[in-house]
Amino acid sequence: MSEIIVLDISFQFGEATDVIHPVVLKDERSMVLVDCAYTGFLPALEQAMTEKNLRCEDLTHVFVTHQDHDHVGALAALKQAYKHVQIVASKTESPYISGQKKSLRLQQAEAMQPRLPPERQAFGLAFCNILKNVRPVNVDAEVDDGDELDWCGGCTVVATPGHTPGHVSLFVGRHETMLAGDAAVLENGRLVLANPRFTLDHEQAERSLAKLQNYGAKTILCYHGGAYDF
Repeated sequence: MSEIIVLDISFQFGEATDVIHPVVLKDERSMVLVDCAYTGFLPALEQAMTEKNLRCEDLTHVFVTHQDHDHVGALAALKQAYKHVQIVASKTESPYISGQKKSLRLQQAEAMQPRLPPERQAFGLAFCNILKNVRPVNVDAEVDDGDELDWCGGCTVVATPGHTPGHVSLFVGRHETMLAGDAAVLENGRLVLANPRFTLDHEQAERSLAKLQNYGAKTILCYHGGAYDF
């Protein structure tokens, strides 16, 4: 028996309420968390899992789609609390997650800072500081496009670059479901690019979005927006 369980983590962002959707893949041998929320969100993540009758103690792996802080911010705290959990990421993203290379999102934010209008300078600086405060975590296993993982009856790593260079998605074949990370977000019932202003390569991102939509999945699960059914 295998399951895909979508978590719902709600939080305040300014005056608005936002929701992110990490995913858990569960079978008889493995329990895999796909992406793991912002820095400081481990208690919220643990609570979201408890609400689905899951325990972080039972996790075997965390699969990271890419290096952005809303996907890896809680990773260091999770690894510190649950040392047995294995971290899996693409070979391209791995050096940024482990701190061997400086975050591309931080590089982008710092480059944008001098060009921001005065009223946005404080926000830009605060965003840079948030990115600087993401703690690095060693990656235990690196994957490439097309690699097969034995979770939930078999998962395929799907390269979906653009938002970041090494962004990967995960296709769960038995469930005909694609876990999209930030290769797609669901807005007003449509699959669109995640935060185009921060997408590092728009042409690649558009190709990746098309690739996801034409892959043959019956459901695409977006970290931002939730489930899109064909």
